[in-house]
Amino acid sequence: MTRLGIIGFGNISTTLLTLLKDVLEDPLEHLTIVCRPEYESQVNQIMRKDFNDVALEISITSNTEILINNKPNLVVECAGHDAVTEHIAQVLSAGFDTVMASVGALADAALADSLYDAAHKGMSRLIIPAGAIGGVDLLASLKKHGKLDVSYRGIKPPAAWSGTLAAKLINLDDLSEETVIFSGSAREAASSYPKNANVAATIALAGAGFEATQTELVADPKATGNIHEYSVDSPLAHYTLRVESQPSSGNAKTSVTTVYSILREITNRIGPIVI
Repeated sequence: MTRLGIIGFGNISTTLLTLLKDVLEDPLEHLTIVCRPEYESQVNQIMRKDFNDVALEISITSNTEILINNKPNLVVECAGHDAVTEHIAQVLSAGFDTVMASVGALADAALADSLYDAAHKGMSRLIIPAGAIGGVDLLASLKKHGKLDVSYRGIKPPAAWSGTLAAKLINLDDLSEETVIFSGSAREAASSYPKNANVAATIALAGAGFEATQTELVADPKATGNIHEYSVDSPLAHYTLRVESQPSSGNAKTSVTTVYSILREITNRIGPIVI
């Protein structure tokens, strides 16, 4: 893989580009960055200053057609639910495999159907990375048997919930103990907390589905990072998995392991062994 497209230029994208500089033996042939039109000049300056050696050719655009015309071997989305709606169906229809970080967008059943149809039309794949959680391969395997009982709990410090619905429900600054801010289905969680419930969505897609995956979201002033834990009961296996991850630099809502998960999807396209 020598041609890459990245939709979004926030914390995940810039961290990913920093990691790519270290792992790539040779620069990419071409890199396309898709951002909002008002940020094109700023993104261009940052790319020239910090990431000019990532690719031999770099294109900055707000136009999905330009991304498609640049014929990327892989596209990575890390720009939020609105970007999924705006760009991904068109990219998939054009035949380009896409790694989607904003997994919670698939809680919108109509959007999910449109993306599946687009992937079928373009004979492409919508790739869901494991993100900040592990064991997704086992969960997806157990799904084939059925009869899954899955529950998920996401715990983050109060700062990670700022700017969300939780900030309207409780005073996050005054929390002195662990507080449940949401309890319900993974679909409701992903819809109400689009930047904080991608793990819940990933687990739901891999396992029992959005409606059947019971979800709790928690604000905990004692949490030093983001904690994701889920339990699975199946006729074939029973397990509980807990991951304590450091937040991504500059964005408390995102676990830094999410970026490494996306990096893995890219390097699996490059190396001779996939794991």
